[in-house]
Amino acid sequence: MNHATPHVGTPVHTFTQSLSSTRRGARLARLLSVTELRSRGASQDLTERAELVVAELAANAVLHGRVPGRCFRLRLVLDPAADRLRIEVSDARGDLRPLPRPTDAASDPLSTTGRGLTLVASLTDHWDCVPCPPSGKTVRADLHGPVA
Repeated sequence: MNHATPHVGTPVHTFTQSLSSTRRGARLARLLSVTELRSRGASQDLTERAELVVAELAANAVLHGRVPGRCFRLRLVLDPAADRLRIEVSDARGDLRPLPRPTDAASDPLSTTGRGLTLVASLTDHWDCVPCPPSGKTVRADLHGPVA
């Protein structure tokens, strides 16, 4: 009996790193992401967008998701066959869920904070937040486009 051989595509690359919930940890998350994506041959456009998204999500994990003594986790899943990168940042504060900034005219245009998730939404094709047991959350962002 003949069986069709499944198409073996380009392998999915996963990178996972736990980082300290500090400004230094957030900076390291950004630097490690760029290094990992470049080493996997990701396109410059995808790498630059991912750098900004990781910087924002890692900063949010440090500022809003920090629990003393707990790290945050960065996970990158690069799927060249689907031309997709998934960025996941998990922290220990599941009780604080991210909310995009309101875009109404009443918001302060001179404010220096509160635009991060708007930036994430503009750079990604989709983002969401899901529980991360036992008590945390994971913010996920998908970026589509040519990987190499």
